[in-house]
This record gives sequence, structure tokens and C-alpha cells, in this order.
Amino acid sequence: MTVSRRDAVLSTLALTASSMLAERTTAERTALAHAEHARFDDKLLNLDDYEQAARSKIPAVAWEYIEGGAADEITVRWNRDAYRAIRLLPRQLKDVGTLDTRVTLLGHDLAHPILLAPTASHRLAHPEGEIATARGARDANAGMVLSSYTTVPVESVAAIKPPLLWFQLYVQEKGYTRDLIQRAAAAGCTALCLTVDTPNSGARNRQDRSGFTFPPNLPHITSANVEYPIMWKDLEWIRAASSMPVLLKGILHPDDAELGIQAGAAGIMVSNHGGRNLDTTPATIDALPRVVDKVRGRVPVFVDGGIRRGTDVLKALAYGASAVMIGRPYVHGLAVNGAAGVTAVVNILRHELELAMALTGKPTIKSLDRSVIFA
Repeated sequence: MTVSRRDAVLSTLALTASSMLAERTTAERTALAHAEHARFDDKLLNLDDYEQAARSKIPAVAWEYIEGGAADEITVRWNRDAYRAIRLLPRQLKDVGTLDTRVTLLGHDLAHPILLAPTASHRLAHPEGEIATARGARDANAGMVLSSYTTVPVESVAAIKPPLLWFQLYVQEKGYTRDLIQRAAAAGCTALCLTVDTPNSGARNRQDRSGFTFPPNLPHITSANVEYPIMWKDLEWIRAASSMPVLLKGILHPDDAELGIQAGAAGIMVSNHGGRNLDTTPATIDALPRVVDKVRGRVPVFVDGGIRRGTDVLKALAYGASAVMIGRPYVHGLAVNGAAGVTAVVNILRHELELAMALTGKPTIKSLDRSVIFA
């Protein structure tokens, strides 16, 4: 296959865009954004575009699982609508010629605060599954949290070397779970994200109506239905199973955040499971400020659910999140264009974040605070 000089230049620029660490001038941001759009379909300009494009790529039954929520899916809608309801208050004539999106999470330096949340069974969206996702994360300089429901063993994903790899844990039989934790640590995962909001799943009418079942022989799941309620006392043996710090995923109540910290949690992930468990729980962005105020900076706080724009990322960071996690959007990118689609989705979101930072007069992640929120 021949490659034109123009294609080669554009490809080089796009690869440079995904590998640069953080500080970028206004001119550089513009050139890199243009290169990224030239490399991919110039009609896919935002995350909603990727969602629409993904629908024809993913089998209908799998689509119902990926997009579905609990019961009437009210929380699914609230997650997105709540971000739209938050108004921003910009400041003018600030020095925003150079923007810095770098963050440090549990001792790991990252180019930006956008992580890939754990989502199940990526081969539902693309034949290469989590391998392609990890490549996309690596090329976008994005941290990745691998689901227990991965279709690819943790060792294979770790071999791709995304800039940060954490493992999301569903507790199963105790001995098996302890071995799985140690296996993830040996593979190179540097933190454990313990899902605490699923003593059982919610009323997933849409999923059940579609007839969805998980792919067989998932490498880290011992049965077709993992429902193993855990309690605070279980954190002791889970933490003792490895040296990895343990973050709690699925916290909405500030008092649970406090209990988690007292039990030794190294981080709190504000999440309502993408609206997939208990319907009519609050949007995560609405729960976030209360959790942040309770935590008081003792451990990092993360948030997922409903993020579709760079302004959403900015709002979450302004409310005190250390980083955000996206789920469905990168799965859409994966379905549309494999690893390159994952990279494109993250880069779009990062570029929009940079635009929002400049327009609100905040040149660094550390400078973001609640003053940008119009209350």
C-alpha cells in the first residue's frame, strides 16, 4: 500500500498528538486537533457522533446490554442531564497561552485526568476486545481500569503497557478472589478497584428483554452470575491479599466514603454503576461535591457516569474530582475504529477540556476550583 506524503505527515502529527505530555501552546493545540480530525473521519467530531456511528457496528443484543440501565433508566438520563444543568462562569484576560493537563494519581504521573472506566466484555464491540482498548489507551496516554468481566486475560492486556493499569474486582469465592487479586498484581496492575455497589444487579428490563448473555469462558469469572455480597469487614482480607492500594468503586453517600477511608481505602470512586443498578439514585456529578467535602483531600476522588463533553470533565474537576472515568463513550470508539477509535474519543474529550480550561481562564488542572461554577 502506498502512502502519500500528506498522509504520512498527518499520521506523524496525530501520533505526536497522542504521545505528548501535557503542556501545549494554543497553536500546538489547534494544529494537533486538526491533524487528529484529518486522520479519522472528519464527520465524527464529538462523542455523540461516535455513539451514533457505533450503533450500526455493534450487534443489536449487545447494544441493548451496553446502553441499557436499570428499570426506567432515569438515572442513566440524569447522569447526562445533570452536567448540562451546571453553568460555567468564565474569567477573562488570563494567561492561558500554555495549558497543563497533567495529574498525579496514586504516585503515577499522567498526561491528563481522563481514565477508561471498567466495562465488560469488549469483544462485544470489537474482535480484538480489550487488547484494542489497551492500545487505544496507550496511544491516548490514558489510564485504564480493566474489568473482571474482560474477555482477555489480564496478562495480555498488561503486555500492551497502557500508561496506567488498574484492575476492577468483583468479589467471587474467597479463595478464587484472593488468587485473582494476586494474579492481577503479578501481571502489573498497580491498584485494585473494588466494586461495592452490587450485592445484586438491578432490574435490568432492557437487558433481559433482549436476551443478552455474557460470552462464555470469560478468563476471570468463575460462573455466569457473580453476586457475592461483601461487607466492610471484607476489606481487611481483600487489602491483605496484595500490596496494591484498594479503591472503592460505587460510593454515593458521604458517610460511606468516610467509612471507606477508615477501613483503609486509598481512593473513592463516585459511581452509580452507569445507572445500571438502582434506578433513581442521584447523578454522580450531583453526589460528587458532598463526597469531596467529606473526604477533605485525604484520598483521591474519582467520578464516572454521563461524561460526554470536555466541559463535563472540567465541571467534575472543579467540584474536586482528581480524575474522571468514561465508559460507554470509549466502547463506542472501539466499535467504530478499534484502538484508533478509543484514542480518538479520548483525544476529542481532552481537546475539549483544554478549550474549556482556556475559556474559563484556568491554565492548569490544579487551578480548577468551584469558582468556575455559576451557582
